[in-house]
Amino acid sequence: MKGLKILCIALSITAVSAALASGWTVSVSTSNGILFQASPPASFTTNVPFIINNSGPLFSPTTTFVSGLPQITFLTSQGNPYPILTGDGTFFTGGTYTAAYTITSTKAPLIGFNFVLQGFVWDLGQIIWQKKVVDLNTSQILYNGSGVFSGASYSGGSNGMVGFSQYINLARPSSNVQVIETFIVHVDGARVPGTSTASLLLVEQDWVPEPASMLALSAGLTGLLLRRRAKK
Repeated sequence: MKGLKILCIALSITAVSAALASGWTVSVSTSNGILFQASPPASFTTNVPFIINNSGPLFSPTTTFVSGLPQITFLTSQGNPYPILTGDGTFFTGGTYTAAYTITSTKAPLIGFNFVLQGFVWDLGQIIWQKKVVDLNTSQILYNGSGVFSGASYSGGSNGMVGFSQYINLARPSSNVQVIETFIVHVDGARVPGTSTASLLLVEQDWVPEPASMLALSAGLTGLLLRRRAKK
């Protein structure tokens, strides 16, 4: 029995070491917005900073190698020189934001991600989003999602903070993914500056690789063995 305990602990340590040895290359090619002014007609570009794990704020294009779980956070409320914001105290009636990046690895395929989106809408403000994940090797679409957040002036809408945090499984594991996400913010022709507001505050994704299940299993085995040992 003692030998089995030692073997299980050794296997769990090996699993942890293998996961830590794995790494991912994160390349952000695009993180830019365009804001539109109705009168006089004009458009303005803005660069949105982002954080990759603990590195940043960064600006596109950027490539970073990470040994921990890939985490990419786009700080859309801190765009330079403009946040992704329409209406409110601005003269912008509409705008777009686009982010594109890849995650590649030779070891640990990704199985899903936690998707976090935060924004603010008021009256005629609206945020429209779409996100697509594609396997770079096969061109298979692994995820394709979209949604809308609307202010209280729309049927079914409500004023205030909007967003979600949800885990999304990929159609299949992949070691090489491309992510493209686009957002539209607008106030549907409302007078600006004014009360109608559409503000994209934060876009975050925390990726989960296959070794996560191994780590959970190994941690559970180790904990069980230690508890049994403590009882003796």
